[in-house]
Amino acid sequence: MTAVLLALAAAASFGAMTVAIRVALSRGASASRASAATLVTSFTVTLLASFVRHDYTSTWKFFLAGLLAPGISQVLFTRSVKEVGASRTSVAAGAAPLFALVIAFTLLDEPVQAQLVVGAVAIVAGSVGLVAERDRPEHLRSLGIVFALGAAVLFAIRDNIVRSLHAHGSPETVAAATMLAGMLVGIASARALPSRRDVRALAPAGLLFGFSYICSFEAYFHGRVSVVSPLIATESLWGVGLAALLIGSSEAIGWKVVLGALGIVGGSVAIGLAAG
Repeated sequence: MTAVLLALAAAASFGAMTVAIRVALSRGASASRASAATLVTSFTVTLLASFVRHDYTSTWKFFLAGLLAPGISQVLFTRSVKEVGASRTSVAAGAAPLFALVIAFTLLDEPVQAQLVVGAVAIVAGSVGLVAERDRPEHLRSLGIVFALGAAVLFAIRDNIVRSLHAHGSPETVAAATMLAGMLVGIASARALPSRRDVRALAPAGLLFGFSYICSFEAYFHGRVSVVSPLIATESLWGVGLAALLIGSSEAIGWKVVLGALGIVGGSVAIGLAAG
């Protein structure tokens, strides 16, 4: 039950973070420095948490994992929010359990089950529906979906690494190590330090992101990836709901986006139930 509650808290925070990034970008925050600005605050949050409980046994391994996610993944994720909006990014990123499943099938030699295949099909259908969406407003570019799916692949790889190493660190230290790596990648990608204005604009997103990572790593330290990852994928519903409530018409949330979110979340839950 602890892992379930932590995973749901991580999902809600992650979905809210997506919307916070969109709001900051719409108010003039630099798109090129948004990832770095978000990760500066996130790293601060996780660093403070690591003072409460820390274990540096294999910190360098988690740092390397952090180069992938939240490093490269957050750069892709932020680009996705800019190109296609918060709601569609949240939905597409919810496909991460599918990629985690592919990793388990191909690298971990886990058995293929009918329910897992059904869940995978539902996720693919939801993702394809978003990519092929023809009535999307012109200012929302389909390339953003590709960025979000790329981020989802990196999320899946990171989750499996963290779970496999969960006995070699504390969740708070792991979160801080990965966030430090992510922040450095974000700064390198922007080729400049984020300005104070950008950091202030992205501070709400950074706080939510940092809290989400602490909760998600706590969840992975208490439960299997096959259970935790699908629950975190419910961030799609949080992202769509909060985007509709706080952003409104610019997101152009129609029934296809809602169906895509339900397909991906439903598929993720099916995978979790089968694997759990």
